[in-house]
This record gives sequence, C-alpha cells and structure tokens, in this order.
Amino acid sequence: MSSRIYRASFAGVVVALLVAAFTVGRPDPLPEPKLDPSFDEASAVQFASEFARLNPSRTPGSPGAVTASQWVTERLSDYGLKAHRQAFRARIAGLGERELVNLIAIVPGRSPEAIVVLAHRDNLGISPGANDNASGTGALLELARNVASTSLSHTLVLVSTDGGAFGGIGADALARDPDVLRQIIGGESSIAAVVNLDGLAGAGPPRLLFSGETARTAATALVATAAENIREQAREEPEEPAALSQLVDLAFPFSLYEHAPFVARGIPAITLTTSGVRPPRAQTDTIDGLRGERLGGLGRSAQSLIASLDSAPEVASGTQSYLALGSRFLRGWTIQFLFLMALLPFLATVVDLFARSRRRHVPLLPALRSLRSRLGVWLWAGVVFALFSALGAFPTGTARPINPDSPVVGEWPYVAIIGLCVLSILGWLVARPRLARRVAVGGADELGGYLAALLGLGMIALVVAASNPFALLFILPSLHAWLWLPQIQDRPLPLRIALYAAGFTGPLLLFLSFAGRYDLGVDTLWYLPALVSVGYVPLPHLLATLCWGAVAAQIGALALGRYAPYPAADDRAVRGPIRETIRRIVLISRSRSRARDREEDAKPERLRSVGP
Repeated sequence: MSSRIYRASFAGVVVALLVAAFTVGRPDPLPEPKLDPSFDEASAVQFASEFARLNPSRTPGSPGAVTASQWVTERLSDYGLKAHRQAFRARIAGLGERELVNLIAIVPGRSPEAIVVLAHRDNLGISPGANDNASGTGALLELARNVASTSLSHTLVLVSTDGGAFGGIGADALARDPDVLRQIIGGESSIAAVVNLDGLAGAGPPRLLFSGETARTAATALVATAAENIREQAREEPEEPAALSQLVDLAFPFSLYEHAPFVARGIPAITLTTSGVRPPRAQTDTIDGLRGERLGGLGRSAQSLIASLDSAPEVASGTQSYLALGSRFLRGWTIQFLFLMALLPFLATVVDLFARSRRRHVPLLPALRSLRSRLGVWLWAGVVFALFSALGAFPTGTARPINPDSPVVGEWPYVAIIGLCVLSILGWLVARPRLARRVAVGGADELGGYLAALLGLGMIALVVAASNPFALLFILPSLHAWLWLPQIQDRPLPLRIALYAAGFTGPLLLFLSFAGRYDLGVDTLWYLPALVSVGYVPLPHLLATLCWGAVAAQIGALALGRYAPYPAADDRAVRGPIRETIRRIVLISRSRSRARDREEDAKPERLRSVGP
C-alpha cells in the first residue's frame, strides 16, 4: 500500500473543511406577529386534565379511542368547527389490524395554502397519557377557541391524529394522502408548514425537534422563527439536538414524532415539546405531573409561531439538509462534500493496491470466492430473518417507528431469536469446510484476501454514497482503519485486533445513539432488528449492512490469522458444501435408523435370556 498516495489524497479533505468553515450561515426568522398571543393557560390545562381523566385508555381501535374521538369532536363543535373524519386501517406492531381516525377541522383563510397544527390524542393505554398527549390535545383545542372567529391570510388546519403514540401513523396517513385536505378545503390547496404539539406539559425545558425520515430537515427560517417565539413567549432558550445527534439523524433518518412524515415529503415541519427525542415515559405520565406553566409557555409560542407564519409574505417553504449550531447553521452539502472527500484517500489507495497486486500476480479470485461464501452466509441469515418475520415470529406492521415503551420492545421473542441464531450458525457450518485454514497461508494469499475485502468495502461505500452520503458516517471508520491492516500483518496480534475493532466505531455510534438518546440500553440489540422486521429500514440499507458484515468477517479472519483462500478445484471435495451437508445428514439418519433396528432385533434375545 502506498502511504504517499493516501496522504496526498487528504488534500481534498482539507479543501472540504475550508469550504465548510466559510459557508456557515445565520438563519433569518420570519417577522414577529403584530398581536400578542391570547392563549389561555388555565383553559388548556383544564382541557388536558379533563381529556386524560375521561379517556385514560385511548389505544387505536379500542372503545376508549372512540370516546376520545367523540370528546374532541364535541369540543371543536363548541367553537363552531366541524371535525372531518379521515378513517383508515393500519397494522400496528403488537396490536394487529386496527381502525384509526384523524379528525380535521378547518379555519378558512384568504388563501387555500394551509398551515397545519397537529396533536395526537391516542396513547399506549398504560397510563392516562396526560402529558403525551393530552397536553397537546388541550393546546390544540385552546388554539381552536382563539382562531375560530379570526380573520387569517392562510387556511389553518387543526388535526387531532390517531396512532401518534405508535410511530406517527396518523400523521403519515395524512402526509401520504394530500387529496384529503384538497377535498375538505377545496381548490388547489397545499401545505405551507406543519407545527406538531406533543408533550407540552412536562418538567423538561422547551425543545425543538426538526429531523425527518429522510436526510432532510425543516427549513432554517421555520426553525429560527419557532426558536425566537419560544424565547419571547416561554422566556427560555429552546434546546435543540446536539450537532452529533443531528448528524446521526441525517445518516440514519429516524424520529418518533409526527412532524417527520411531512419533512420526508418536502414539507417544512417541526415539533414543540418538553421531552427529548423520546416521548415521555408512558408508565409515569399522570395528570398530577402536568406542568401548567410549561403548557402555557409553549402554547403561546405555538400561537405566536402560527401568527408569524400567517402574516409572512412568503412562508418558509421546503426542506433542507444542515446542522443547527445555535444561532448559526452548517449547510448539509458541505458535510456531504467532506464525507465524499474523506472517501477519496481510501479509493485511491485501494486502486493503487489493486494495480500493484496485478503486476505481482497476487491471486485474487480465490479471495473473492471466500468473500462470496461469507456473503452467502450473511444473506442466508437475512433470508431466515425475513422468513421468521413473514411467519409472525418477529413484529410486523405498518412501516413506522416502534414506541420504545411498547411491549414489542421489552418482550424479546427469545425462541425466534435462538432459532435465527441456530439456523445462521448452521449456514456457517455448511460454508466453513471451504473457508477453514488447514495449511500455512503465504503473504500473497493474505494480501489477496485483504484486497478482495477492501474492494468489496469500496463498492459498499460507493452505493451508500449514492443513496445517502451522510450514511458514510458509519462506514468511514472501517474504510480507513482496515486499510492499514495489510501494513501491520506481521505486528503483534493485540495491535491488529485494536485496529480491526476501530473499524466498528461507525456501527457502535449508531448503537450508542439509540441506547443513550432513546434510553433503550441493551434493548437496542432487539429494537434495531425490530425496525427491520416492520419494514421501516429500507431493503437496500439492509443489504448494504449484510454485505458490510461479510467484509468484516473476512477482514476479521485475516487479522486473527484464521483466513484461508477458497481452495482450488483440485483441492475441493467432489461434492459442494450444500450437497455434502445433505449427504452427511442422510448418512447420520441412516446410521441412527440401523442402530434402532438392531436394538429392536436384540429385544427378543434379551427377553428369552431373562425368562423362567
């Protein structure tokens, strides 16, 4: 490997860092509204308390959900607002097929362009759900009381969604079907912005959440305007996710809140809350825990934000990719440029290594076949996982995030997991005979093994870069750490193991993000596969992960001194691994059958020998 080419290629990384430094921007909030908000804190708290007390269990499709829907409909009717129903069915992980209903109230404006305010009314049924989300429902009703007779420039749409506690199912249904609003409002209506109210009465500080389900976030003007209104009305500095957390959310788009489905479709949307990226704990969400001052402060902030959006000549439209850094922001394209430039040293060095290996006639085909066999094992594990999911052994449902408080997360399907592990190990045992190291392996064969793995790693990185350059965050550590392993193959084993382990920094970052930010802990080991089983993780991302696992397995075998190239045709058994495995199973079955027959034949002899 040429270290000179590797170092020279880092010039692009330096250029990318300079570009990023000189393109840091400052967002401009929309003009402040002319009228002070008239949001009544006491009324909102009363709405929230009464709603949670009368409707403590509001699980979608349950009788409690029906009464909660009727209660909200009656309160909207008190202010002269008709609640239009958007009914739909969804399969919820852990619950099965359920009927859900979104309630949509319209306050007409001079323009059909709509500002949408959301608050989900359902809960897990574990507690009254006073903060999550009777508080949001109370704020929504208080906003309805204030704007019912107000003259607006934009059409205001108030939506009480269903399924919000189960990954934003109701918001996703509304975002997927914009014709619902067009039919209700009439004309060529469109959504200008979305404000989601969720967990407004908790003990935590005001927070702004704006990441989506793609590598996009709400427009900077909307976020800046919301932050400014919170400062003015709640008298506190709103918290936002840390820069690293935002970067992880761009690399692995994920959110438990209902603004995310709209951001994924290019509609600017944010969530106002007193919770973090994880909604309030359902087990302790009681009416006594409601904080009226928090609900009042964020309620006034939401009303002021709506007024700013309504009075602006042009609402902050569209979505962007960026990192919010306090009062400034770093544009997303500069981060993508940086990651792509960080990819160049690896690619240039691997191409040079490939050229050198070809000139030295390093055998590459046996190494590629070894990598193919390992990939077959990982794909086999993926197929078994898909089969178990199809049979219902793993959670299935609408492709939405799973609530961390859901029993689906805490109750691991141990039998199915053990079955998956056993079948995966059997797949490895089938492939192992042609991957086992029986004789000493020369340096040329080891170099070929490394080259095949690095070429595969480069292909994975290019595919990831084409789909979501931010996701290179999880792959770049393995690219640069494992690239140096051929250079230290003759060094002590602990050093090789340490460098090999450094390549897992990217996946470890994702694991720690879910374990810490979402307070999942060890349950992260099951939560991430559960996201795959419900279809939230796209198939291309799953395939890229399986391919990366195969590469990591070959690199690990090399680092530990256990690698062997795929045997030549003359050195292989007559039968392939699968045929040989079947043959062994048949021979073992026949042997056991013959043993049983001999035992049966021997029984009369034993009986005669003990007779009278």
